[in-house]
This record gives sequence, C-alpha cells and structure tokens, in this order.
Amino acid sequence: MTAIFQDNTVLCNDISEAVVQHFVHCIETHGRHVPYIKFLQNIVKAENKYIKKCQDMVMAELVNVGEEVLLFYNDRSSFNVFTELMRSERHRTDAASPLIYHINLVQLLALCTEGKNVYTEIKCHSLLPLDDIVRVVTHQDCIPEVKAAYINFLNHCYIDTEVEMKEIYTSPHMWNLFQNFLEDMGRVSTATTDRKHADIALENYVTETVMNVIYTFFSSPFSDQTTALQARQPVFVKLLQGAFRVSDCPWLSGSQKYHVETCIKTLADIAKTRGIAIPVDLDSQVSIMFEKAQIVAKQAKQWMSVRSNKRESVASVSRDYRNIIEGLQGISCLPEEEVEEVIQEIVELLEDRLRPLVQAELSVLVDVLHFPEHLFPAGTKCEIGGFISRLIGHTKCLLEEKEEKLCIKVLQTLREMMTVDNDYGDKVDVKTLGKKELDDHRRGEALRQCLLTKYYEKAPMRGQRDGGNKLALSGRPGADNNSRSSMFGRERMSLYDIQCHLAKEGAADLIVDLIMKETNSKIFQETVELGIALLEGGNPVIQLQSSFQRSVYNRLLKDKNSDVFFKVFYNKMFKASEEIKSTVTVNTSDGEKRSDEQKELQTKDATGGLKRGRGRRQEYEEDSVGGIKFKTRQNKQSEEPDDLQRGHVAGQEDAVDKQTKEKEDKKLTPNVAMMRPILRFLQLLCENHNRELQNLLRNQSHTKSLNLVCETLQFLDCICGSTTGGLGLLGLYINETNVDLINQALSSLTEYCQGPCHENQNAIALHESNGIDIIIALLLNDIMPLGKHRMDLVLELKNNASKLLLAIMESRHDSENAERILYSMNSKQLVDIAKNAFHQEDSVNDDEEDDEEREASPKAVGHNIYILATQLALHNKELANHLKPSGDLWGDQALEFYEKHTAQIEISRQDRTMERIVFPIPEICEYLTEETKVKIYATAERDEQGTNPYLSWFSSHMSLWSSITFNFAVLINLMVAFFYPFDDTKKNELDPRLSWLVWTAMFGSLTLVITVGVNPSAIRTLIASTILRFIFSFGLEPTLWLLGALNVINKGIFLISLMGNRGTFTKPWQQVLTDFEFMYHILYLLLCVFGLCVHEFAYSLLLLDVVYREETLSNVIKSVTRNGRSIVLTAILAVILIYLFSILGFLFFQDDFLMEIEPVKIVQHTDIGPTVLQTAAGSCSADANCTESETVRTTVHAVAEKDEPVQRRVCESLIMCIITAVNEGLRNGGGIGDVLRKPDIKEPFFVARVVYDMLFFFIIIIIVLNLIFGVIIDTFADLRSEKQNKEEILKNTCFICGLNRSAFDNKTVSFEEHINGEHNMWHYLNFIVLVIVKKKTEFTGPESYVYELVKDKNLDWFPRMRAMSLVAEDSEGEQNEIRNLHATLDSTNRLVKNLTKQLTELREQMTEQRKQKQRKGFLHSATVPNVMTM
Repeated sequence: MTAIFQDNTVLCNDISEAVVQHFVHCIETHGRHVPYIKFLQNIVKAENKYIKKCQDMVMAELVNVGEEVLLFYNDRSSFNVFTELMRSERHRTDAASPLIYHINLVQLLALCTEGKNVYTEIKCHSLLPLDDIVRVVTHQDCIPEVKAAYINFLNHCYIDTEVEMKEIYTSPHMWNLFQNFLEDMGRVSTATTDRKHADIALENYVTETVMNVIYTFFSSPFSDQTTALQARQPVFVKLLQGAFRVSDCPWLSGSQKYHVETCIKTLADIAKTRGIAIPVDLDSQVSIMFEKAQIVAKQAKQWMSVRSNKRESVASVSRDYRNIIEGLQGISCLPEEEVEEVIQEIVELLEDRLRPLVQAELSVLVDVLHFPEHLFPAGTKCEIGGFISRLIGHTKCLLEEKEEKLCIKVLQTLREMMTVDNDYGDKVDVKTLGKKELDDHRRGEALRQCLLTKYYEKAPMRGQRDGGNKLALSGRPGADNNSRSSMFGRERMSLYDIQCHLAKEGAADLIVDLIMKETNSKIFQETVELGIALLEGGNPVIQLQSSFQRSVYNRLLKDKNSDVFFKVFYNKMFKASEEIKSTVTVNTSDGEKRSDEQKELQTKDATGGLKRGRGRRQEYEEDSVGGIKFKTRQNKQSEEPDDLQRGHVAGQEDAVDKQTKEKEDKKLTPNVAMMRPILRFLQLLCENHNRELQNLLRNQSHTKSLNLVCETLQFLDCICGSTTGGLGLLGLYINETNVDLINQALSSLTEYCQGPCHENQNAIALHESNGIDIIIALLLNDIMPLGKHRMDLVLELKNNASKLLLAIMESRHDSENAERILYSMNSKQLVDIAKNAFHQEDSVNDDEEDDEEREASPKAVGHNIYILATQLALHNKELANHLKPSGDLWGDQALEFYEKHTAQIEISRQDRTMERIVFPIPEICEYLTEETKVKIYATAERDEQGTNPYLSWFSSHMSLWSSITFNFAVLINLMVAFFYPFDDTKKNELDPRLSWLVWTAMFGSLTLVITVGVNPSAIRTLIASTILRFIFSFGLEPTLWLLGALNVINKGIFLISLMGNRGTFTKPWQQVLTDFEFMYHILYLLLCVFGLCVHEFAYSLLLLDVVYREETLSNVIKSVTRNGRSIVLTAILAVILIYLFSILGFLFFQDDFLMEIEPVKIVQHTDIGPTVLQTAAGSCSADANCTESETVRTTVHAVAEKDEPVQRRVCESLIMCIITAVNEGLRNGGGIGDVLRKPDIKEPFFVARVVYDMLFFFIIIIIVLNLIFGVIIDTFADLRSEKQNKEEILKNTCFICGLNRSAFDNKTVSFEEHINGEHNMWHYLNFIVLVIVKKKTEFTGPESYVYELVKDKNLDWFPRMRAMSLVAEDSEGEQNEIRNLHATLDSTNRLVKNLTKQLTELREQMTEQRKQKQRKGFLHSATVPNVMTM
C-alpha cells in the first residue's frame, strides 16, 4: 500500500476517511508498527506537495484514538525510559523498536503541520509542548535522529506558521536550543574527514535541519518585532561563526552547502539590518564568499544564455584539458602556418576525450524512449504508453513539413532502440578493457547514470514492462538513484520485447507509408533499415499473425495504392541493374595482364629496386581441381641494402596508390549499394517461410503485377556479368566490394523458395534469363582473382549457391527443377569440387578468417555440395555413379567422410505426402555412444559430453568398466569365502616349482597380450597369475586391500562416465537425486568404500549386482514385484486364516501343542591340564606358565546324551499359538498337524483334530500358498512372453514406421536396407538434434515443420505405416493399372464413337424418310383439311 500511494497525489487526494481510520485502527489493535506510520506519512505529503485534506483526517484520527497510538515520553518516569532507549544501540538499529516508532510518529506530526495548516498546528501544540521539545533536544543523551525529528516538528508547528506564536519569540527556549546547536556545529566542524568513521546522521542534522530552522526563525516576519535579539547578540554572532566553520568542511554535498550558505546569508543580512556588530575578519570572509558566489552566478547566467541546453558531464581535470588550455593560451605566439595545425590537434584531443560522453548522451536518449511514460504525470495518455505511438505518427508529419533531417534522426533513434547497447550496462566485461578504454567507459557510464537519475528522479517508481507489455514491480521503496536509473536501461529489455512494443505502436504502418511516399534515398534507406531491425533475429511473435509481417500484409492487401509499395522496390532494382550494365565493363585481357605483371615483379633483378625486400612475402600454391583454388602463404625474410629498401618503399607507395585507385573504381554506386538493405528487407519479410508474403512478392492482385522474385534473379544475373555475355568470365565481375551484395541476393532468393513455395521455385528455375546458370556457375566455376586473396568470400558464395539450389528443389515430388539444374551442370565437376574441398580444409590460413560470422569452411562447403549432389543423384544415374567409390583413395576418402556424416530420413507432411530429407549429422551426435544406443533403444537420449574428448572416451567404454567392477567383486568375495578369517602371522611359502609356474604364466600371458592384442583368455590368465603372485609375496590382506582400492577407482571411473553419458553435470541436483540408476551406482560405490575401510563382509552385497546386470534375474525379481499387491493381499489372507486357526487351537487343542526341545548344557573348562586352552594371545600348552587372567572361558554347546527329550507346551498364550502356527505350520508339508501331538482315536476331540488338521492343510498349504506361487509363476511367464514379443517386434518391425518385415517381401528394398537406410532410428534422432542446435532463422521448410512438431511433442511427422520405397512400387503398380484402364477406356471410347456415328447416320436417314412421306402426304391431301395426327 505504501508503494502504491507513494508520490501519487491523485491517489492521495482521492483517499477516503475510512482508509485512514482503518490504518489508525490497525495501530491500535495490532500494535505500534512503523509501516503503518510510513503509510500515513506517504498520504500526507506526495510529490513534495502537502495534501491538506489528508493532514486534517490523519490528525483527527490520531487525536481521537489517544495513547494507544500516540507514544510520547512527557512525564518523568517515561522520560527516563526514553533516555534509556536512546542510549541503547540495539533500539537505534531495530526497526521494530519503540524508539524508531516514536521518531516516525514525530515526523508524521511534522508532516501534518507543513504548509501552515492552522488546524493541525493547534492540535499538535497540545500533543508536544515546546517545553518537552527543548528538554528532549538539549538532553546530553539525545541522538541526532531524535533531534532531527523534534526540530523539524518545531520548525513547522511553532515557527513556520500562519499565526504568530509569541511564546517562541519571547521565551528563552529558542536561545537554549541555539546554544545546543552551537555544540553540534562544533562537533561537526571539528570531526574527522574520513567518511568511513563519520557520523552521517549528525552531519545531516546540522547541515539541513539546524540550518533550516535558523533560516526560518530569523526570516520570519514575527522575529523582526521581538527585542530579544538585541540582548542575545553574542549567541547570534556565535551562530554565524559556527555556520561559517561548517561551510568550510570539505565533505559538504551540493544540497548541504546550499543550506549552509543560505543560513549564513540570512544571518549576515539580519546583522546588517539590526546593526549587530560582527568581527571584522568574519565579516570580510563572509563578504568574499558571497562575491565569489555572485561571480559564478553571473558567469553561469551568461553561459546559459549562450547554450540553451546544458550538457552535464563528469568534471575531471586532467592533463589533456590542461594541454588544451595551455595550447589556447599560447596560440597567439605561434606563426600563422602552425596555428591551423595546433587547432587541429586540439580538436582531435577534444573529440577523443569527449567521445565517450557524447556516446553516453546519445545512449540515454534511446534509454529514455524505452520508458517515456515515466516522464509524464500519472493518468495522462503518454503515461499509459502513447508516447511512442505519437512519435511514430509525428514522423509522417515531419516528412510532409519537409523536416527531412529530423525525420531521419527519429528513424535512426527508433532503430537504435532495437540495438542492445553493449557499451554500457551490465554486459561490459571490464576485465577485457585497457586502461584508457576502462577510463572512458567509467566516465561515460557515470554520465549516463547521472542523466538517467536526473530524468527519472521525480518519476514515480510505478513499474516497468515485462515481456508482452506486462508490468512488473520496479523495486522496493526507497531504492537508491543507481537502482532507479539502471532499471530503465535498454540492457534490461530484450530485442523481443522492444520489437513487440514498436510493432504494437504502429511501426509497420510507418514503414509502409514512408516507402510508398517515394522519399529521397536517405530517408528510404533509414526506413528500410528500421524495417530490418524490426524483423531481425527471427522474432517468433513479430512473425506470427498479430506481428509486423501480418501488419504489412494486411496493409498491402487492403490499401488500394499498395502497388506503389512494390513499384518502389521494382524501380530500385531496375535502376540498379541499368547502372550496372552501363558502368561495369571488364576487359577480358585483365586477367592475363595481371598475371604478366605479377610474374614480372617476381622475376625482376634486385638492382632494379622493385624486388620485394625485408618483410613479408606471399607465395600462392594453387590447386584448381573442381574449380576451387586454395592458397598457402609463406613468409620469408632477406637482407637488402638501404638503397634497395628505399626503392622497395617507393614501389610499395606506388602499389598502394594503384590499389586505392582500383578500390575507388570498383566502389558501388549509391543506387547499387542500396540493393543490399532492400534485399535483406525482402528476405526478412519472407522469414520463417511466410507463404503469403512469398506469393505477394511474385504476384499482386493489381492491373499490372510486379514480379520481385524474378527481378531479384535478374539483378543477380546482372551483377555477376552474364548479361554482357561474359558468363565464363565470372571472376572478373566479382570482387570484394560487391561480393556481400551477391551473397545477399542468393540469401534472399533462398528465402523466397523455402517453405516450400513451389511457384517461386518454378519462377527461378524456369526463368528466361541466365539466372539459374549464374547460380550454377558460382558453384562450379573458378572465381579469380578474388580467390587468391579472399578464399573465405569465395567459399561463402559457393555455400550460398548450393543452399539456393537445394531450396529450388525443396519438397518437390517432380523432377522438373532438378532436370533444369542438371541440364546446365557437369556432374563430375560437382563431385570433384566436394572432394577437393575436403582435402583443402587445412589449407586456408587462420589470418584469412577475420570475420567470425563466416561459417563457410572448405569442409562444410564440400558437405553442402555433397548433399546437393545426393539430391540430384535421384534424378541422374551418372551423378549417382560418381558418388560411389571408384578406387581412387584420394577421392574415396572424401566420399567416405561425407557419407558417414550424412543421413537421410523420410517425413510425413500434414497432407500425408511423403518427403525425403538429406541432412548433415550434427557434430554433437558423434558423442552418442554405442553404450547408450544399446541400453536405451526405445527412447532418444542426448549425450552432453561433447566438449570433453577424454570424458567421451571414458563414456564410450562404460560396459568395460561395469564388467571389470563385477569381476573384481566376484574375485574379492571368493578370497573372503575361502580364507576368512585371515591369518597373516606368517607368509605362506610357495614351492619353488609352483612359484616358477606362476611366474611363467604371468610373463607368458603378458607377452601374449602385448604381441597379439586384446585376448580375453590371456588377460584372465595374466590377472589370475598376478593375484597369486601378490598373495604369496605380500600376503592375503594386502592383496585384498589392493583389489578393493582398484575396485573403488574403477567404479569411480564408471560413475563419471555415467554422469557424462546422461548429462548429469548440467542437470539440477533435485533431478539428479531422483535418477534411480545414478543413485544405485552411488550406493554401489559406497559399499565398495565400506568394504575397503570398514569390513570385508560389505563386499558380499556387491554380488547382488548380478540381478541388475542380467535381465533374466531382473524378470525373476519383477515376477514378485510386478503383482506385488496381489501377493501381499494373498499373504495377508493367509495370516488372517492362520490367526483364526490359532484361536481354534488355543481354545480346543491347547494341550496338543507340545513340542520336543533339546536343552543346551553349558560346559565351562577352567582346569589347566593336558588340555590346550585358548588365550588372548594364541594358545599355551600344559607345561606353559599360563595365569588365570590369561585364560579365556570357552562355551561349548553339547546335548545331554543320557537325558530324554523334553516336551514343552507352546500354546500357553494366544501369541505363542500364532507364532507356532506360522513357524511350524507353513514350514511342514502337511501343515500344523505334522508337529502337534498325535491324538488317540478314543479321545473326544479326535474327529475335531482331524478336521482341524485337514482344513489347515487344504486351505493354507494347498490353496493359499499355491495361489501365491501361481501369481509369481504366471507373472514370470508373462514377463518372458513380453520379452520375447518385444524382441520379436524389434527384430521384425521398423521402429519408425511400424511396418512388418513381411511388407518388404518381394520388394526392391529389403527390410534390413529399410531400417538401416530409409528409416534408421538414429538418423531421426540426429535430425531432432539438428533442429534443436540449428539457428531458427536458417531452417529450411521441412526443418521448420519438424521443429514446431518436436517442440509440441507431436509425432505426426513420423511416416506411420508408410515408406517411400513401398509407395513408389505401389504407385508403379497403380500406374500400370491406370494405363490398362486408360487403354480400355480408349477402346471403349472408339467403339462408342463408332456407334454414335452409326446412330447419327441412321437418325438422318429416318429423318429424311419422314420428310419425304410428309411431302407426299401434303400433295395428296391438298384439297382436304389438314388433320393433326399424333
């Protein structure tokens, strides 16, 4: 509530009396808590305005409740308590203490009386009299916080009032307070200057509160009427002296210095008007102070009149500024020719020093635009987010008013809003900056924070945007200025948030309108750049239905003049193409001329002065296989005479001038250079495969459609020079100045096609220009001389060209476009390029790869070309043969690599059409170990140890570590079982012949392992012989300890491998603790440690690992645990029945529960005779001197041989009956009757005993126990059947599509070929990883489709019960049937035509006969009336 009402005058004015009553009542009922007082303080004063209504309501409620809320220490006893509170350090720092509550209460009363409120002043006089104020403030234990609250209350309630308080000006109370003020001033002025030990509270009290009350007291008109001042002149002079001493303190801040100087000025003026004598030195010092202040004020006024806008900067007097001042002072003494040079140096120095400050100011402008609503009063339109919308609308008006420069500035600023400023904020790594850069960064950041604080210091901390224009709490009340300013910085917002915000405010309409107005080139360029910024990054919301793309599409679809939008781009492209045709001319002999010049420079004699001397020399070794030339650079140094060096320098200068002139000649014209942002904008409009805009760029529903897709292709054709007839001279038209533009054209054409957009694909592939030939030429041909110097640019061109050709064939079920590409392509040359690129991976020097964004390495380019060749090979048998191994080791190595790292899958589209995708396997998938594949067959798991090759090696041998651990456990337990307890008092001596045999076996097996390799038998022999040698050489226990230590180390390696394989290092600990397998192996490791450090018997538990390792034993356990509920319920039923039988036995057959027992007789041997007695140290014989203390009593359990067996009743209590029935009844095959007394036939309960025994046998033994055994057996049978069915399914059913093996009988593709090639499950996993790690803006159409489904965990893209090979064969059969049907239909049509012809002829004959009969009848009946007959 405090945060809601803080600094909000609108809310505070609208607050009701009930709310105030509620909070005061809360204090009365819940206790005196400071937050309640803080809320009342906020509603009384907001935005430095006193709200009289709230003052009256709060004061009225406080007076009404009385002592429950008003805590004052007026009487003697309570005042003593108050002094104790002030002495206690704990109460001064505890926010819940009564001292803090009292201070805040007095502050609340002071706020209620601010603004000369007569009503509240009168109420407060009775609550806190002047006598109590003076007594508290002048007390020696009074702390500065209490003094500040009381003096502030005194100032507003007694001094700064509307009505004169005569008591203040006539009584000595104020002068007593002045004496106390002098003491505090003295302590402050003589205190330490060390800020770490300064009393900040006392300093603030003296410099602000005390100075304000002195200023208010002597400035009051009522003080002029009193005569007490004349009688107290010494105190007055001391006040002036004390204030002046305080003004000399070096730690004063700006506001504190202002209060002190205001107080001094007031006292000095009163002294002059009242004629009070002031010491001469004090008077002169005060006069000098105010003279300096007047001079500074005058200069500042003049400076402000010259500059309307003041720029704040960090005041730092440095050597540079001193140099500037000295240079300006001495410039008049310099000659005229040196004045310009000195001024130029000064300007450069100033630019260097002020550059970070200027950048900081420009950065603040953008930061302010992120949250402009905080600069406006609450409730206004701009405050609720209308500023950016109005700014966008105002930009259009600026263009209409010919304010082009301002319009450009607004567009640039809007674009800057979407640039996360890395020069400022938390994203700067100061450790990477040099000393000067760090100093500049700190100065700029300080200015930026200062300006942000200045702009937002009065802005209420209402909140900030979070995500989609939601509001989040901006922080706690009372946050410092740094937190207030930093919360508005652009680094706090993502590009996604800013793009969404600007799109919502109407940026799309602004861009469309400015483009349609056909503005000048500068505004047009800035508009396009703004559109690029709005679409940059593949923003998912920007490119959905309510996004920038959707807004542009709807606007162009509805606007009648939208053809102007496309016409502008069409004209720009056409004009650029015409300029290229008219300006770009290349002589075909340039290449030969350059080659001759290069040879001439390399062969000239050294005396000519042109041979390259000391320094670096580049020699290029070229390999032209496949049309790609790669270079290697060698650096050589040689010593030359000085005259040759001078000639070399002159030659270098001439060469530099020549290169500069060539670059100027090759520089793109403005119209041509404009094409790069245009093409980028059009590409981003189609980003994420926006089908509507892709079609709209090709065809608009206007009178004359403008095909921008074909125009882009023609522009590419033009800039590459094919329109001049120089298709084979491609390299002469491509250089460093236009290669980026060509790459952008290729990228834009690729985006036009992907999705797929079949119409755009056809428009590019079947266009009448040489566009498709140019694309193929970029891929196949040599691009020289660019390739000699910038092979990375050539590789990027070929990479983009291959992507475009793949996009033209994307998701097509016909071969038309592929055949068009193959028509102009040499298949062998295409494969040779891929092979050559693979072998030239290491030939490109590292210093050529300057741009980190260049991802076109030779091997990556070769891989893309190989994928292109794979796709084209489906339509060309010759190309398919070239991709097969040919026996050439050099080429086959490349093809083997590409084939190993290339995969293909088949996916099903939404319309149920099948599509084949060929893609490169991501590098991270290489770390998916075989162990993981074997263990997890039904689920896909991502292996995350790819960044550590050592961890990858350990993880790939998990099964080996697991086997070693289990073998160690078996071996250790065998040693424990055979030799425990261990007796190592003496080492076992081995027979020499047996020892020689052990040595022979050990060294022989070691030799066999070294020479032959990994041989299981040899390894086992080596381990066994080594262990035997250790046992007989060092003893059993050391050997056992060594094996245990090796087992712990091996298990630790296994655990690390498991963690790397399962990605445990990157998972949260909560998820790790719930991983059963990981926790199982942790327990296993602990048991290994217990066996090593605690006792050997802990190793026995390790053998239970065989259950976890063997699936059969796991099924045995599962046979009990799967239907555990049924087994437990049946067991409970058995217990219940036994309980009932036990009750019957206790009631009727208690005497029959007799059991024979065998008593144990304890024999103690204490005599020392011929018997050997066991002692603590070992044993001693009869003749040894063994004392009684050394003798150990041994207990020998023996059964009395002569005594008869004893029978005892075992059913004397019901619990004993139950225990006997469970123990003996279940363990005997005949039930409880086998252990009870055999009754006589003549006994009265004989029949009952028979029935009792038979019922127990049939019910418990036969029925209940067999039920339990049956459940277990049936469960085990089900598990075995499930295992067999699973194995059968996995063996004979495709994991991906679910087709059975029988579906591929008598087909061209076998089942094994299908699951290993067409529907390889690991290829599908690789493709899922690919769409996860790949940039979303680089997705192809199928990749985008699959990514969206994978994100939603939708498997509809899997080809269920379908395969393209089967569909192709079925389609062939269907085509045969269709052809037969067509033939039958044709014959039927011919027959029908013949019959129709015959019927027509017959009808004509009958018609003719009828006409003849009608004519004959008409002649015979000419005189007879015509009779109509039917």
